[in-house]
Amino acid sequence: MAKVVQFVKESYEEMTQKVTWPSWGSLLNSAVLVLVSSFIVAIVIFAMDKGATFILDTFYKSL
Repeated sequence: MAKVVQFVKESYEEMTQKVTWPSWGSLLNSAVLVLVSSFIVAIVIFAMDKGATFILDTFYKSL
């Protein structure tokens, strides 16, 4: 049980003293970057899906 308590104390110390946390501005910038990147990837995948659907529909209608 003493080892568990020591582990929790050391973990708490490391999280509060040794870890460098990002500033709010940096965190906000990263979140916006992820949101915009996800939106762009979603648009690209949507366009590829619509393009493939159009090509396959055209091919099957020509048969």
